[in-house]
Amino acid sequence: MLPVSAAEAFAWHTRPGAFERLSPPWERVAVVAHSGTGVEDGARLTIELRKGPLRKRWVAVHSGYEPGRRFVDTQESGPFAFWRHTHTVEPVDESSCTLEDAIEYALPGGQLATRVGAPLTHRALQRMFTFRHVRTYDDLARHAAYAERPRLRIGVSGSGGLVGSSLCAFLSTGGHEVVRIRRDGPTWSSAGLDGLDAVVHLAGEPIAQRWSPAAKERILASRDEGTAALVALLAAQPQPPRTFLSAAAIGIYGDRGDEELTEASAPGSGFLTDVCTGWEAAASTGTAAGMRVVQARLGVVLSPGGGALAKLLPPFLAGAGGPVGNGRQWFSWIGLDDVIGALHHLLQHDEISGAVNLVGPAPVRNKELARTLGKVLHRPALLPAPAPAIAAAFGEMGRATLLGSQRVLPAALAASGFTFLAPTLEEALRRELGR
Repeated sequence: MLPVSAAEAFAWHTRPGAFERLSPPWERVAVVAHSGTGVEDGARLTIELRKGPLRKRWVAVHSGYEPGRRFVDTQESGPFAFWRHTHTVEPVDESSCTLEDAIEYALPGGQLATRVGAPLTHRALQRMFTFRHVRTYDDLARHAAYAERPRLRIGVSGSGGLVGSSLCAFLSTGGHEVVRIRRDGPTWSSAGLDGLDAVVHLAGEPIAQRWSPAAKERILASRDEGTAALVALLAAQPQPPRTFLSAAAIGIYGDRGDEELTEASAPGSGFLTDVCTGWEAAASTGTAAGMRVVQARLGVVLSPGGGALAKLLPPFLAGAGGPVGNGRQWFSWIGLDDVIGALHHLLQHDEISGAVNLVGPAPVRNKELARTLGKVLHRPALLPAPAPAIAAAFGEMGRATLLGSQRVLPAALAASGFTFLAPTLEEALRRELGR
């Protein structure tokens, strides 16, 4: 049962980003084309399925459209011999409804392929639709919590990244208008910036690379100069946004051992601290233009779609995973769905400003990360990665990000009443990995 009316649940499925929100993060799927109107009869969706080096196109055509109640996806071409997916929404009362996904399919290759492949396909579909129903419920519940507030026009930079792409899909399915802020050569494009209610600034040179002198310059410039330039462009608009929500990072605290760190803690030292302090200072210039500025200090974002977890999965799945260094350094994590929920929460709470730690409420030591990931994947996690090997492979970046210790707590989020979907590491990993 879903915690919204049938009309709202159906509308959620028809808005841009619905397919992206329903795609499991462990699957490599990309939308290639979407023609027609929403899910109405005749609309076509073309996606690309990726498995290692293999690519497969899947074209689905919508039919059976009944506004507010039902639509059907039928495979025109793709991996199945036959596929039909009927989505049906039934009202329970004015504020709740049920959603049914009915799947009819046939595998290619005849009876032998069906006998061999049907059990695997059934398990894969069960895993996928369990994930889809949980995410649909949670997304709808998060939007329903602010149903009485007006929908916003929100600009997002870095919209193609791990967090940005998920945030855009989440916001648009909730009825918000999303404007993707892009570069126009070396500068920001001004297209669509006037009249925004809020901006979420996520763009920046990747941290996860060897920190050569040139790389350090790019990382610094993309954050302090890039952020300052965007703030100046927004401030020059006839109607600047009321809110500027800028990504930052818990790297501002430096390597702090066992110390518990909150937003009240002082910055540390080192290159990441320098990056983050300059980044936050540039964002803070938005206050002079009357913007509410929030610096969202992200911890390690967990998703198989990218970032640290995507890099950990291959060795752990091969049974070659384990702790990094001595395993005693603290690891401050947050599941991707809770990052998206927290950013949405910050957009909706006008009383929040300044630094906010976006981390889970229960940081763990690195050895506990290895043990928990091994448990979720049903793999051993006993092979350590020695500190000298990390330093040799990744240099200063590896020493700072993999061997450094940061025990960060989400004090500001907790004080503002934010609720985590996955408050423990195991819950976050099971949610993101569909296990």
